[in-house]
Amino acid sequence: MADTGTGRVTARRLRTRANLLEAAFTVFAAKGFGHVSIEEICEAAGYTRGAFYSNFAGLDELFFALYAQRADLIAEQVAGALASDGPDLDVAAAVDRVAEVLLLDRDWLLVKTDFLVHAARDPRVAHTLLDHRARLRRAVADRLERARGHTALPAVLGDAEGAAHAVVAAYDGVTTQLLLDRDAERARAWLGQLLTALLTG
Repeated sequence: MADTGTGRVTARRLRTRANLLEAAFTVFAAKGFGHVSIEEICEAAGYTRGAFYSNFAGLDELFFALYAQRADLIAEQVAGALASDGPDLDVAAAVDRVAEVLLLDRDWLLVKTDFLVHAARDPRVAHTLLDHRARLRRAVADRLERARGHTALPAVLGDAEGAAHAVVAAYDGVTTQLLLDRDAERARAWLGQLLTALLTG
């Protein structure tokens, strides 16, 4: 008979970790990374400090895990939205799909901005942020590269990597505006217009 004890412990620990991440996201968005204590996250999640430390070494590690979770989701959303066409990339349709599915959650943008400021002061954190941004660019560049010979990109962008940099820069600009005006519907429309202009010249 298989030993299910370890499986139950693992499942419980995964649930605990997920609940801590969810609670931390809410608290970070409300108060900002630099103003949150481990106790506040434990209280919001309904766990003890022991449960916290069995999953994370400290706030930095939890923050990294939270950022990685959301950044990976965004990369998957973009890759999925761009993967629907065959070799020919229907730019207008692909842009519409990206603008529709892309995570434009203001609470996430507040947390992401905190992470950016934190990274600007800590080279170790900056390396983590740069790695995730590179992953997002690769998801875009890989799809654009597969469309080469079928779909022309504006010459001013150079290669697929250059176009991917432009796409991520457009996303950065739109999300900064969203933080200030809180208009998600307008942000999606603006993102679609910017990406269409960038990728079709």
